[in-house]
Amino acid sequence: MNAGTQPSITTSIVPMLSVRHGSEAVEFYKSAFGATEVFRIESPDGAVVSRLSISGAEFWVADESPENQNFSPETLNGGTVRMVLTVPNPDELFAQAVAAGAQEIWPVAENYGWRLGRVADPFGHHWEIGYPLPEGG
Repeated sequence: MNAGTQPSITTSIVPMLSVRHGSEAVEFYKSAFGATEVFRIESPDGAVVSRLSISGAEFWVADESPENQNFSPETLNGGTVRMVLTVPNPDELFAQAVAAGAQEIWPVAENYGWRLGRVADPFGHHWEIGYPLPEGG
């Protein structure tokens, strides 16, 4: 690539979850969802910014930073975003997440055209795990 040439960029939206204890959160997402760590920055004080992938679906995790107005659900006393994780086998991944320490909010069931359940991770983020049912299903 020549100097001054801009690489091809694809528009995307990728969530960044603010958490307390970023390193612990990364390990939880690996255990609960089979995430792999794609990129990581760790500051001298141990704060983490990490890009994770679950079968190609990426999201970021970062230690909260009040000086930058990045607050975790623990600090805010509740989350402001809900993650929807679409997977081929929600029952299996839901059980894996609960075994890793997620709290069941409601079990996997068929509702509103989806097979879907919801968990809260130990860092205050809610995850709906499921897939859309076929038309008429």
